[in-house]
Amino acid sequence: MMTKKKNMFLFYFSITLAIFSSALYHFTAKSTPSNVNFTVSLLVTYAVAFGVVLLTFFFFPIRNGLAAELKQLNWASIGLAIAIVGIEFGFLLTYRSGWNLGIAAVLVNVVASLILVPVAIFLFKDKISWINILGIFVCLAGLVMLNWKK
Repeated sequence: MMTKKKNMFLFYFSITLAIFSSALYHFTAKSTPSNVNFTVSLLVTYAVAFGVVLLTFFFFPIRNGLAAELKQLNWASIGLAIAIVGIEFGFLLTYRSGWNLGIAAVLVNVVASLILVPVAIFLFKDKISWINILGIFVCLAGLVMLNWKK
């Protein structure tokens, strides 16, 4: 019973953390001064992020030693780093070029999700239902509505 309760906590906590962190991310990206160099901004961002990640070791300690953990890594850590930098630069440029905060975030997330649907189905063997397919069409309709000119 305790394991199920712990799993449910993790289930809801993880998505809540992702949602609030994403909202904070877009708010702060839009609030980054436009006169500061992108690279300097990201350098400070990643330095602080490094410190925050170090603090997480108190909650998720290394059990087998750092060397053993590093040996288990694959290409995904490098790919994730490249993706993060691309997201950071992309959104800093997006907001500096005048995109609306709400529209840009929704547009990017919906389009990225739509791109990932075939990846999820064919590569990860995820199953989608008819209601999921209907949701995809709702997302597509939402994209049209977001970009509808009066």
